[in-house]
Amino acid sequence: MQAADRRDGVALIRVGFTATRRVGGAVVRNRAKRRLREAARQLLPQLARPGCDYVLIARGGTVSRPWPRLLDDVKSALIRLAADLGAPAAAPPDPPSPGPTPAPERRPPA
Repeated sequence: MQAADRRDGVALIRVGFTATRRVGGAVVRNRAKRRLREAARQLLPQLARPGCDYVLIARGGTVSRPWPRLLDDVKSALIRLAADLGAPAAAPPDPPSPGPTPAPERRPPA
């Protein structure tokens, strides 16, 4: 996956898909792009940075990879690209845990 900040002030997220002949024949390439398109549809609204262009590149295992694992791969790539672009991913971080509650203070009997 590749990303580029357009720096034009428009908050649109644009995405493209590509698969070379090394992935397979036309049917396999189209299936790979369909899977990437669906993964992008599910993940880009939460994780993509507005104003950036993304290109998802199909690899040899895109068609045979289990769906949950493919989603994890795309998600981790989006998070890594957001860090490379210098901004956190759009997904909010987990809130800090409050930790253990302190024990009430005991006073010695008077």
